[in-house]
Amino acid sequence: MSAMGRPPLPLRQFVLKIHSRCDLACDHCYIFEHADQSWQGRPMVASDEVLKATAERIAEHAAAHRLDTVHVVLHGGEPLLAGRARLRTAAEELTRALDGVCDLDLRIHTNGVTLDERFCELFAEFGIKVGISLDGDKAANDLHRRYRDGRSSHDKVVRAVSLLNRPRYRHLFAGLLCTVDVRNEPVAVYEALAELTPPRVDFLLPHATWDEPPLAPGGPGLGETPYADWLLAVYDRWTADGRPMDVRLFDSVLSTLHGGLSLTESLGLAPSDLAVIETDGTFEQADSLKTAYDGAPATGLDVYTHTLDEVAAHPGVVARQQGLEGLCDQCRACPVVRSCGGGLYAHRYRSGSGFMNPSVYCADLLRLITDIRDRDMDEQLPLSESQFTDLAAGFGTAGTVDLLARHQLAVNRELLAAVWRQSPHDSLGETAWETLAALDTAAQESVDTVLAHPYVRPWAVEVLRGDAGDGGTAAMRGVAEIAAAAAVRAGRPAVVTVPVHDGVLRLPTLGTLAVEDAAEAEVRVSGDGFTVTAAGRDLVLPSKGTGPEGWHGSRRHELDGWAVTVEDTDPLRDCHGHPAQSRLTEDEAEAWRTNLLDAWDWIRRELPAYAPGIASGLRVITPLRPSPDGSDISSAARDAFGAVAIARPAGPEPLALLLVHEFQHVKLGALLDLTDLYDPSCERLFYAPWRPDPRPLEGLLQGTYAHLAVIDFWRAQWRSTTGERSRAAETHFARWRDQTAEAVETLAGSGALTPLGERFVAGMRETVRRLLADEIGEEALLAARRAAEEHQAVWAPR
Repeated sequence: MSAMGRPPLPLRQFVLKIHSRCDLACDHCYIFEHADQSWQGRPMVASDEVLKATAERIAEHAAAHRLDTVHVVLHGGEPLLAGRARLRTAAEELTRALDGVCDLDLRIHTNGVTLDERFCELFAEFGIKVGISLDGDKAANDLHRRYRDGRSSHDKVVRAVSLLNRPRYRHLFAGLLCTVDVRNEPVAVYEALAELTPPRVDFLLPHATWDEPPLAPGGPGLGETPYADWLLAVYDRWTADGRPMDVRLFDSVLSTLHGGLSLTESLGLAPSDLAVIETDGTFEQADSLKTAYDGAPATGLDVYTHTLDEVAAHPGVVARQQGLEGLCDQCRACPVVRSCGGGLYAHRYRSGSGFMNPSVYCADLLRLITDIRDRDMDEQLPLSESQFTDLAAGFGTAGTVDLLARHQLAVNRELLAAVWRQSPHDSLGETAWETLAALDTAAQESVDTVLAHPYVRPWAVEVLRGDAGDGGTAAMRGVAEIAAAAAVRAGRPAVVTVPVHDGVLRLPTLGTLAVEDAAEAEVRVSGDGFTVTAAGRDLVLPSKGTGPEGWHGSRRHELDGWAVTVEDTDPLRDCHGHPAQSRLTEDEAEAWRTNLLDAWDWIRRELPAYAPGIASGLRVITPLRPSPDGSDISSAARDAFGAVAIARPAGPEPLALLLVHEFQHVKLGALLDLTDLYDPSCERLFYAPWRPDPRPLEGLLQGTYAHLAVIDFWRAQWRSTTGERSRAAETHFARWRDQTAEAVETLAGSGALTPLGERFVAGMRETVRRLLADEIGEEALLAARRAAEEHQAVWAPR
């Protein structure tokens, strides 16, 4: 039992000191420049014995507590000074000891000044992620991070980051660590870091205590909370830029504000689960405690004679596992305590009262968290009030749908990166990835066009779920397909070898080529065309138009104000819940073109509020196999933004109905990727008036939203026709209007909508309310009720 009367929590994070000295002389370093000076009596390099004993202690602890993953950071001093051989030994010992016990997340944190390709190759071999310290541009970085003789380290650090940004090593890049100095201009620091495209940035408050308070310079714009002011300036710019990389401090605040976990030990109430192993094998508590007083992190324990259970039971470790109970009265009464958590433990220190104090940054943390909270309430959606209201009403301007499309493109980029990180690489995949990375710099528009293809996301999701069923080859094949298609679109010289699947070379957005008896095909791009070499044949293909036998190019139609592709080639299009039609004949393709032209004219004339959104966001129509009885079939896949699937109906007006109906699902799916409109934990089922089976809440929401367009279609046909057609349309309008109104009330009364969801359903209700004002003839009302009753009777239990 711990000193607090509770079983100690297991440790999951370990900082392993490989080298105790450094080649820089940063004046804000907590190891060399603060109260604890124990580094002076320690060996420079961790010995083989220390590394072996450490690995065995970690494995012993992980096995005893059945941990699924342990996280180890190779640290210093400057760990690269230990050399490649010593780092290899550390990685080998840890890998060997933990094999079959648990997963190992192995990282290294370095100043980067001696990082080179040989180190990167070693890190790639063991999957070691690399974090680098950098305080901003040259002027900001040189305030503190210099050599002992005063020379700047900035250029060498930037060179190291550039090395990690190479396609071969990008997956190793963990991010940048930046210590805040309020004398530096915050936006300039942010821009310098963002320009290096890190996957993550950690902004750290400089270590300080009540005995040694932080720098608080006066000056324009620096009030009583200079660190909060500085960080909020960065937050605002980061948000304005679309949050292009993770910022752990901000992400942690946002997570805890929404009831999630903290992502950093410096915030939140999560218990500490970290131990440090020094170069001599002694166990210590968190390094940040070195700023409090000499000997503050010491435990008196070591890897040779003590277990990690004993470390976890040390009073100093347990004190940082008490959550709310371990805070002073002022902190426990604070309105933001669950986000702040009292700040970093070391920053609470004051002689006499120890750590039972608020953080020395208390005022700054309170201001930072409350201001982020207030900003976040206004920024939950990257949509304006008018855009959200317009979507809720059932419509969506070109600008609104374009914003949804840009977010979907960002999602596809994240999924592509996740596929690359999580999948085994082969040489073909690595070459394709390097080509794609180069194209993304030189011809980003072409890369974006391919990544925005609706069937990129279903591929990525299938790979990440492990459903591809081909031992991981689908991942590298997809990367190569995307790279080759982007190169063709860019018209830039490139050679990409693409694996062939089921005798088909797939080039998303362009088409497919039948290449029987070939395992792979070489795509060579030059000028306006490209050459495919497979099975000993060279085929010259155009980037547009018809090609040789076996080439099935995409069928793109440029209508008046709308460019759309009838997708009958992509093997991944079969994700809509209904069988996709095989390659269209020329007559079938012409029938599609004619019907689309007429349906689009009808939509623009009769449903003008829907046309801009369709023109902006609906890029692909996938023909479905017709039903045996000739009934209409249509679908929109949740993971295929920009596509709808339709079995071509008899004429343009039914096609117009299916287009506006299914595109409602596309818009709402994209909105649900942006924000929760309902509680995702809701497991209740709800009846829709038009279906016999109860549906999850999202199913009811999707169906009701789609029916707003159905109502408008029948209203428009009622108003624009005469005779029997008009009377039939009036009946359909009355039936769907009344049933949709009923469904809206079911949604509103579900008790599972978020505040934004309540606003969204209120907008739907207002649209239906206006339509309820239309006067319907008695004959049409009776016919609508009979149709609804007959529909229910068909499904009634026998």
